[in-house]
Amino acid sequence: MVRQEFVEVDGNQMEMLVAEPEGDGPHPAVVIAMHLPAHMGLKEDAFTIDLCERHAAAGFAVAVPYVFHRVPLELDMQQKRGELHDDLLMVDLSAAYAHLEALENVDNGRIGVLGHCLGGRIAWVAACRDSRYKVMLDFWGGNIKDGWGEDSPAALDLIDGLGCPVAGFFGNDDPNPSPEDVNDTEEALKANGNEYEFHRYDDAGHAFMDFTREERFSEYASRDAWEKSIAFLDKHLK
Repeated sequence: MVRQEFVEVDGNQMEMLVAEPEGDGPHPAVVIAMHLPAHMGLKEDAFTIDLCERHAAAGFAVAVPYVFHRVPLELDMQQKRGELHDDLLMVDLSAAYAHLEALENVDNGRIGVLGHCLGGRIAWVAACRDSRYKVMLDFWGGNIKDGWGEDSPAALDLIDGLGCPVAGFFGNDDPNPSPEDVNDTEEALKANGNEYEFHRYDDAGHAFMDFTREERFSEYASRDAWEKSIAFLDKHLK
């Protein structure tokens, strides 16, 4: 169900995972911004593969771009993260959006964006800077008060451009984003007039849905967040 494809972006061959629902479309779709632990390649990451399979099974076409294609693979995770630039992330997500648009069974008017960890922040930036997205879901996206790249504004400061409904899923034991960060994000959404819903989980920290990391995985929080996120996507894309 999940296939690996490569598209040219800025002269590089960017890896992308793509999955489509069974049956005739047109289907709604989501761009999924990758999480940081997939830095060695999307096809090597069980959590990312599972996200693709589950969203496709729920009726959504999926594209996941590999945003580290501009830096050497052998760099460690934090070195790669330090090389990210918000302007270039937009180029990568726009390429994923265009890839979904080109699929015969995708409804181009029903495309959303979501992400976990690193991807949650990327999804926020993408939805703020690209008004085509119909919905955005942020799963524990940290560094919301930072801009990545020279002269890049803080992600939270881009909120004036955010015109779609938002759902957020956060662990109350997470240091980044901390509960205080989540409070500030919620207040910004209220002030901006966005339709939103936030779900916060006690006894859960960062990456609480990642079943590959036993020390962080929370079965209850993961199941609840999945059910609520699909209900949110159904409401706004179906």
